[in-house]
Amino acid sequence: MLRTMEIKEILENLKEDKLSIEQAEKEIKNNQYEDLGYAKIDHNRKERAGVGEVVFCQNKPDKFLSKIYMTIYKEDNEVLGTRATNEQYKLVKKDIPNVEYDNISRILKIEKKKDKVGNIVICTGGTADIPVAEEAAQTAEFFGSKVERVYDVGVAGIHRILSQREKLDKANCIIVVAGMEGALASVVAGLVKVPVIAVPTSIGYGANFGGLAALLSMINSCANGIATVNIDNGYGAGYIANQINKLAIK
Repeated sequence: MLRTMEIKEILENLKEDKLSIEQAEKEIKNNQYEDLGYAKIDHNRKERAGVGEVVFCQNKPDKFLSKIYMTIYKEDNEVLGTRATNEQYKLVKKDIPNVEYDNISRILKIEKKKDKVGNIVICTGGTADIPVAEEAAQTAEFFGSKVERVYDVGVAGIHRILSQREKLDKANCIIVVAGMEGALASVVAGLVKVPVIAVPTSIGYGANFGGLAALLSMINSCANGIATVNIDNGYGAGYIANQINKLAIK
């Protein structure tokens, strides 16, 4: 596996004449990012931000996507991609046979084995919200968080979420994914003492306006402790939840 050398290692190799000045200059540039022309791969992001670069697959041309995956994979030995299609999965699989694809979350990944720690609970209003919830769940799991799923517990049958109080109470962070009017986030936030990340989905009838109604409900909630991400942004919720979870277990 190829990898980017750390700055200290580059300087030590230069000092010991294991690298020329020109080679050291190239390594330092690669330590910042690798320029493919159409993409600048940020190899240093994991050290700087805690997790590596993630590929947003939607609308990426095939010849670019495959090269981006290979470049990250050679460096990190794992890659997480979101909003991928089955066709993109087949394309990447030609170069990386062990790539995995989930057609519900649309996650396209090569993942190293890792222990999952902490506890994130993810709730959905309905079954139709599960694709967005799975994007959040699998993102958090890829980054090393343990995730528990509590699906189809919307406010139309509020006894369903109330019956899950024990699971909610054990969470370090809760993600609530809901469409329609998005009321579930307020209900959950009123029951727990940990942060709630609200994810509005585009699920709903006409007046839902493609998720805008749920978004407005969530950002206008009177319940404390809610932070709201964009419509259908399961990845963003999973990323933030992972950060909160890791802080909670320190």
